Amino acid sequence: MRKSVVAIVGRPNVGKSTIFNRLVGERISIVEDIPGVTRDRIYAQAEWLTNTFNIIDTGGIELGDEPLLVQMREQASVAIDEADVIIFMVNGREGITAADEEVAKLLFKSNKPVVLAVNKVDNPEMRDQIYEFYSLGFGEPFPISGTHGLGLGDLLDAVVGYFPEVSQEGPEDDTIYFSLIGRPNVGKSSLVNAILNQERVIVSNIAGTTRDAIDSPFTKDGQKFVITDTAGMRKRGKVYENTEKYSILRALRAIERSDVVLVLIDAETGIIEQDKKIAGYAHEAGKAVVLVVNKWDTVDSHEKAMKEFEEKVRAHFQYLDYAPIVFLSAETKRRIHTLIPKVIEASENHTKRVETNILNDVIMDALAMNPTPTIKGQRLKILYATQVAVKPPTFVVFVNDPDLLHFTYERFLENRIRDAFGFEGTPIKIFARRRK
Repeated sequence: MRKSVVAIVGRPNVGKSTIFNRLVGERISIVEDIPGVTRDRIYAQAEWLTNTFNIIDTGGIELGDEPLLVQMREQASVAIDEADVIIFMVNGREGITAADEEVAKLLFKSNKPVVLAVNKVDNPEMRDQIYEFYSLGFGEPFPISGTHGLGLGDLLDAVVGYFPEVSQEGPEDDTIYFSLIGRPNVGKSSLVNAILNQERVIVSNIAGTTRDAIDSPFTKDGQKFVITDTAGMRKRGKVYENTEKYSILRALRAIERSDVVLVLIDAETGIIEQDKKIAGYAHEAGKAVVLVVNKWDTVDSHEKAMKEFEEKVRAHFQYLDYAPIVFLSAETKRRIHTLIPKVIEASENHTKRVETNILNDVIMDALAMNPTPTIKGQRLKILYATQVAVKPPTFVVFVNDPDLLHFTYERFLENRIRDAFGFEGTPIKIFARRRK
């Protein structure tokens, strides 16, 4: 289910990054009292009441022909295009400026819902200064203070009121959604075409050819799938070239609605740091993951080389030790038949449920094998466990004191659960709760 997207826009130095950091609950954007510090779009997830949404911080929109200002204006325009709702931020201390009016013109052209936020209204006496902002034409201005966190509740109430209705229609229960992510030119489009056995998407050796996320439904051996190709993700600094403007957010959207995410690695160029960062998006989203080493035909592909490369993958992607690794060539279709069975297995494990009595038998055996540790004179007591969710499989362990469950023992429990029930291809989560 796609999350709504909110973009914060406005001229430089009106406090966009401060508000962004407050809404997402951590200091992600750099906050400096210098115009133009935020130079590109920054994405994060925020929550308000029952709504979870993606939020975009942007560099200020400012007139001028200097290359940096042109790029900042361009990136803000991209964020506006992506957004469902826009927070237009102005500075209550400075009043309406010519730059504010130019931003307003740009927002009117977007035909998107706009909520006007008047920032730096730090005390009640300043509220009288907000009325001039009605002249911008976006209805009621909301006085807020990023520094003190004032007025954000009313602002967010207005923002979520514009969110699109959530469609109750969705894919059939047995349809497996999976997406392909990876840096540019790793072979995602070629692999989609090889799976579909037809030229469904453009294939080019020019990095950034695929600009959108493209859905393709298909059926294989009676199983229904929807495969999504995404634009390649590049590291910050290169990611916002014209051919790749939309790639990051749309790839993240594709991950959100996937059951399984294929992380493509280029066997020819090897593993680079950006591969690990890209894979992290899928892991953090709690999705099932299959690591796909593409272009295996271009290297020495004997069995020993495959084993050596697999050891490298495991060393670099230690947090994905649950993910199967598939070696193939999208171009020659060599070993392509090994991929879909792994996608199906990962999807099934992502939705697997374990009966409580069987789970507790495994937990008790684990306790007998490796008794709980003593921390500061107190021993952890595990009373019982139960599975509370799927996608990913999530377990709650009821204990005498959650603080006594050290991450190393949690890891031990995870390994015992995996030994007993499999769960290849999917992360699992374990939470400790105090039994009341």
